[in-house]
Amino acid sequence: MTGASEGHSMKLAMIPGGLLVAVVAAIAFGTSGALVKPMLEAGWSPTAAVTARALIGGLMLLPLAVLSLRGRWAALWLGRWRVLGMGLVGVACTQLAYFAALQRIPVSTALLIEFLAPLILVGFVWVTTRRMPRRTVLLGSALAVSGLVLVIGPGAIQAVDPVGVLIAFGAAVACAVFFAVAARPAQGLPPIALAAFGLLVGGAALGLIGATRLLPFTVSFTDLSLLGAVTPWWVPLLALALISTAIAYATGITAAGVLGSRLASFVGLLEVIFASLFAWLLLGEQLTPLQLLGGVLILAGIAAVGEERVELAGESLVPDEPFQHELTADNRAVASGEAPAAAPAH
Repeated sequence: MTGASEGHSMKLAMIPGGLLVAVVAAIAFGTSGALVKPMLEAGWSPTAAVTARALIGGLMLLPLAVLSLRGRWAALWLGRWRVLGMGLVGVACTQLAYFAALQRIPVSTALLIEFLAPLILVGFVWVTTRRMPRRTVLLGSALAVSGLVLVIGPGAIQAVDPVGVLIAFGAAVACAVFFAVAARPAQGLPPIALAAFGLLVGGAALGLIGATRLLPFTVSFTDLSLLGAVTPWWVPLLALALISTAIAYATGITAAGVLGSRLASFVGLLEVIFASLFAWLLLGEQLTPLQLLGGVLILAGIAAVGEERVELAGESLVPDEPFQHELTADNRAVASGEAPAAAPAH
């Protein structure tokens, strides 16, 4: 077997594993609503909850991140722009824009707009490469958005504050940046390290904004209700930080590196399905037949987009990833710790 054929086979073999990791990420992200709701009802402001979630989640991942680097701190320096992009845009801007939008528009509308991130990536690639997406991608996009509307609720499409819509669209752009940054070449920086340091940077930025009182920043240390039982305030917070943040971001970044930003973002739409399921299981919220139908349409859309990814892997072509590029010999040496770090040409 030739080296090229081996490369094709390896790419094809990695896709199912990447899909599995992406589903785990969607499940983990999907728990956030059910875990944060008791905190908000107990007096936590959204900004405070997100700040604590990011900082604690980053600290939980930090020992594993340091272990994964194995002393190759040059890789962290080489990937500093990815860390900053992940922290400031993928974490902080996404959360801030989303919660700022909620002050002007309904939750369902904000969610619908934010989860248009996959379409933003499709459009970005279309414009930058001047190549029309394949019909499978266009079909998958239509199916996924239709399913998204049904899961979130048809009432999300309504006349709303245009400023709120614009802010929510900013959250969608920031979400798209998350997938784009996560899918960029690692340059020796392990996904868990990108997740840990990105969360710490994003949490620190959110904390500074909270300290300036640009957004309400309140916490509550009273007991709250979770799963029908009264628990200390730190129980849902730790669960939120571990499951919905540390595990979610680490697996989400890993999946994007394998699948590419576009397919990973479409699989990420499963988050709304799992969020509805967890709200049904943990909070007793009703799950309607329309939501179930929407979930089926989202799965169909993911399958359509994923089919193109399999074809591209077999052809050794990845036109949907304009961010991908090969490492230079110097960068490989820096990432492996064999040469001193130098400022990358960005």
